[in-house]
Amino acid sequence: MSSYEEGNDSKLMRKVKENPFVPFGLAGFVAIVGHQLYKMKNRGDTKMSVHLIHMRVAAQGFVVGAMTVGVIYSMYTDYIKKPRNEK
Repeated sequence: MSSYEEGNDSKLMRKVKENPFVPFGLAGFVAIVGHQLYKMKNRGDTKMSVHLIHMRVAAQGFVVGAMTVGVIYSMYTDYIKKPRNEK
């Protein structure tokens, strides 16, 4: 089946199966941003800019962590779990 004939739903499911840590990273990003936005009303005397910077750093850190875990898992499955046959 050509990628041009593939629907959006099936393309998304194929991408999720190929790399399962991307949706995990996106879900974590959304959860952190939502939590920080909810927490914003009780931030006390902290400046808005400082609160937003902390929110951005936490969300980006989660996404980078998820990508790192995905790369490590991919390397594990490629080289340790099922190593290539050597001549």
